[in-house]
Amino acid sequence: MALTAETESRLYRSLRAAAGTAAHLVALGFPTAVAVLARPGSSLFSWHPLLMALAFSFLMTEALLIFSPETSMLRSFSRKVKVRVHWALQLLALLCALLGLGIIAYNKHCNGKPHFVTWHGRTGLLTVLYASGQCTGGVLLLYPKLVKNWTLAKLKLYHATSGLVGYLLGCASLMLGMCSLWFTTSVTSVSWYLAMLCPLLTSLVIMNQVSNAYLYRKRSQH
Repeated sequence: MALTAETESRLYRSLRAAAGTAAHLVALGFPTAVAVLARPGSSLFSWHPLLMALAFSFLMTEALLIFSPETSMLRSFSRKVKVRVHWALQLLALLCALLGLGIIAYNKHCNGKPHFVTWHGRTGLLTVLYASGQCTGGVLLLYPKLVKNWTLAKLKLYHATSGLVGYLLGCASLMLGMCSLWFTTSVTSVSWYLAMLCPLLTSLVIMNQVSNAYLYRKRSQH
C-alpha cells in the first residue's frame, strides 16, 4: 500500500526528530566519555582531548542544532535569541579549541616532541584556524553594511555553507584523534567503532539540516 504525501512528510519529520535527538545525546555523551577516559587534571595533556571534544562535539553541535526546526532546544524562542545563543556557543567553542591547541603545543614543547607532524595535528590546526576565520566572518552578519554589494540573504547562505565545512573539519579532527596511540590504547574493539560513529552521526544530522534550510530558502525565492 502506497504512502500518501502527508504520511511520507510526517514520517520524514519523525525520522529527522529522532536523528536530532540522537545528535543531542551524542553531543553530550561523547565529551563525557572523553572526560572519563582522559581524567582531566591527571596531566597537562589530559585537558587537550576534553577541550577539543567540548569544542567540536558539544558546543559547536549544539550551536548548529539551535536552528533545527525539529530538535532545537530553543524552538519557542525568537530567531534573534537563537542567533545570540548561537554566537555565545560558537565563541565558547572557539575559546575551548584555542586553549586545547595551546595546551597540546606547550605539552609537546615541554617533552621535546615535534609539532603538527601527524594528520590529526595538521587537521586540528587547520580546523582551529578555520573556526577563527569563520567566527570573524560571522561578524559581517551582525553588520552587513560593512560589505557592499552583498545582500544579507547571500551572507547568511555563505556563512552557513562555510560553517558546515568548518564543522566537518572539526569532526574529521576528532576522528583522526581517535586513531592516535593514546586513544587506541585505551579504547579497543567495539567501543572504538562506536566512538567513531559519534562524529559521523552528528555530521550527517547537521548536513541534512543545512541542506534542508538551503532548499527551503530556494523554494521561498520562487
